[in-house]
Order: sequence, then structure tokens, then C-alpha cells
Amino acid sequence: MSENNVTNENAETMADALNSVETVHVGDTVKAEVLAVEDKQLVVGIEGTGVEGVVPLKELSTQPIEDINSVAKVGDKLDLVVISTIGKDKENGQYLLSKKRVEAQKVWKDIQAKFDAGETITAPVTSVVKGGLVVNAGVRGFIPASMVEDHFVEDLASYKGQDLELKIVEIDPAENRLILSHRAIVEASKKEARKEIFEKIQPGDVIEGKVARLTNFGAFVDLGGVDGLVHVSEIAFDHVDKPSDVLKVGQDVKVKVLAVDEDRDRISLSIKATLPQPWDNIETEAPEGSVLKGTVKRLTSFGAFVEVFPGVEGLVHISQISHEHIEKPQDVLAEGQEIDVKVLSVDPTQHRLALSIKALTEAPAGSENHENNNSNNRGGNRNSNRGGESRGRRGGRREEHTSIPAEYQQDDSGFTLGDLIGQQLKDAAKGNDED
Repeated sequence: MSENNVTNENAETMADALNSVETVHVGDTVKAEVLAVEDKQLVVGIEGTGVEGVVPLKELSTQPIEDINSVAKVGDKLDLVVISTIGKDKENGQYLLSKKRVEAQKVWKDIQAKFDAGETITAPVTSVVKGGLVVNAGVRGFIPASMVEDHFVEDLASYKGQDLELKIVEIDPAENRLILSHRAIVEASKKEARKEIFEKIQPGDVIEGKVARLTNFGAFVDLGGVDGLVHVSEIAFDHVDKPSDVLKVGQDVKVKVLAVDEDRDRISLSIKATLPQPWDNIETEAPEGSVLKGTVKRLTSFGAFVEVFPGVEGLVHISQISHEHIEKPQDVLAEGQEIDVKVLSVDPTQHRLALSIKALTEAPAGSENHENNNSNNRGGNRNSNRGGESRGRRGGRREEHTSIPAEYQQDDSGFTLGDLIGQQLKDAAKGNDED
């Protein structure tokens, strides 16, 4: 073989080798071998190029890395994305590469596939920012505050570190934009649970629940995916100013179902209906002749209603307030006043409790004769009254009588009309007698 032929073959071999060297461009995905592992980076050789590059620690993974040696070792082959060049000499220079961005590309493809299929993803909340939550879904995802729950959440701090199931609302890999919703998951879950619960529960059922939210007008109780409302008036037999005074969020409670309205998506509940009834054992708790402490709850023209136990009120008729004549209970009593009362009679069936204040005080001197005289006068007054009524009818004159307001004629205390009008009838008879 001639010298010229050898020279030509060597030239062709060198040309072929140069032609086989691939050109590296920013944005390319290349394969590289780990040449060295340093504290903050990997040094790699890009296959088919004869050039080296570096992979910074922050570009190694989408997940936090504590030890770089746990990610790669010398000899490993990695798929990398070219981020930029380092140095002006292309052949002898180096490239800045990223393994994290290759992983992100795969993550975006996987998220896109789940989005297209209508599937959900689960991701941990990494931080709380203004307006919502940031999650790590392999790529950065954002949950707007309005999409965290199906109700307003004032403080989102408690969500940090939680794994949340999320619906993909918007995805744009080119803009690195991923919008997610946990509210959609909550609503879908509650919808399914709601359907099951509405099919299962009936008015009158007693079930277990957990206090989910407290408002000024009541407590919302989670029945297992559906919230029912316990109105403030249904929390206890005694008066409750604010639900938060007696209940706490997360507290387990027993409730009775009062009403179910699936069309309006409402369940009315009661806690007090599961408690012992106030009038149970009232004959033992408040026997006739016993002395109790009570609180004046209501004042009417005919007497005072006094609460002696939570949910148990008795009537102190105006004639039982004082040994002395009083025009109206408000003259000597005030709502909220604490007093001692004596039990005159008990009727647990009708929920009636007759009480007296004056029975606990000594009658003024001479009051016995005064009462006797009043007794005699009452007989005379009745006769005079009848005569007066006859005269009134004959003469066409219409008599004026004191009447009980309609709302008291069937008062929920259980007292009859005759019980409530006593003093007023006495006063009316006395007035007719004087006429």
C-alpha cells in the first residue's frame, strides 16, 4: 500500500471521528456518565460528544436531597437536560445539566395523562403562602385558598405537611403552571356520603357525631360526611348564650334526628333530646314542701316563672309573692333575680310546679284577721258582683272585666286559665263590689 493511500485512510478515519461527535444544544436531553461526585455537584461526561458538564445539587432531583451520594455514584448513566453552556470554548468548555428537569418532564406527562383520564393525584403540602397552599406533586402545584375546603378556612397553617388528595383543575407545563383543588374532592366525598346518610337516617334516630363547626346560631355536627345543624335552642335544657360556651370543635356528641329534608339538603338535630328529661323524677327532686333556689325567668301580670332546675320552671302566682298586696310582680321582682321558693304542689304529668315566696316569710302582725276579713269580703263581693252583673244586663250597661292575654291562656307551664287569673278575678270582684 502506497504512502498516499495510508495518508488518505488516516484522514478519512479522523474525519469520520469528527463527524461522529454530536453537537450539544441548550434544551437537548442527553445521556451522560458520572465521572466524579463532589459535595455540591456531579461531574459528568456527555456520551458521543467528548465534552464534560456539571449537575448542581439543586438540579439533581425534584425531591429534597440530604446526601448527594444517595443520588448517584461514579459510573452511573444519567438522562440529563442541557440548561446552559459554561465557557466560550465549545470543545473544551462544559455544560450545565439537570436531572431534575428530566424527572419533571416525566411528571408533567404523568399528570397530563391523569388529567385527561379524570383521575386525581395525592401530594404533600410543602408551604402556606398568601392566597393558598403549595404542594409537591413532583412539580410545584398550587391550591388557591377558595379550593382548599367547601367552607371558608381562616388559618391554613394546619395543612402544612398534610398529604391531600387533589383534583387537577388546570395544567400548563410550558408555563410550569399546575392548579389543584381539594375542595372538589371534599364535595364529591360528601355527595356520596350524603346520599347514603339520607337513605339511612330517619327522624327519631339517635346517632353519634362530631362537632365540625360552631356559629352564633348553633353547631354543625359531622354525621360521617354530612353536617347536620343543632340549633342553639336544642343544645341544652338550660339557656345557652353561645354554642362555644358548652361545645368544642372535634367533640364527640350524641344527637337525635329531628327532621330530614333531602331536597333542601338539611338535617335538623338535637343534643338536649338525648339528655335526661328535666321533669323526670321531679317529685323526688322537688317534693311538696321543699325549699329550692331558683332564678326568675319571666314576669307576667299574674305572676313570676321561676327556673328551679335546668328546663324546669314553676309559677309563683302574684298572690304567693308577698303577704302584702302588690299591683304587679315587677314591683318586687326582676328577671334574672335569684330567690328561694317553697314547693306548694307538683304535677309531673302536666309539667306543673306551684311555688311560693311568701310561704318562706313570716306574716306581718294582724295579717291573720286581715285574711279572714278578706275571705268574708270575697263571699260578699261574689254576691254583689252577681247582683251588679244582673243590674248591668237589665240596664244595658256593659261591665268591664280584667282578662288574661291570649298567649297566657295556654301557657306552656301547664297551668290552667283558672290557676293564672286568681288575683285578677279578686281585683275585678272587689271593683264591682265598690261600684
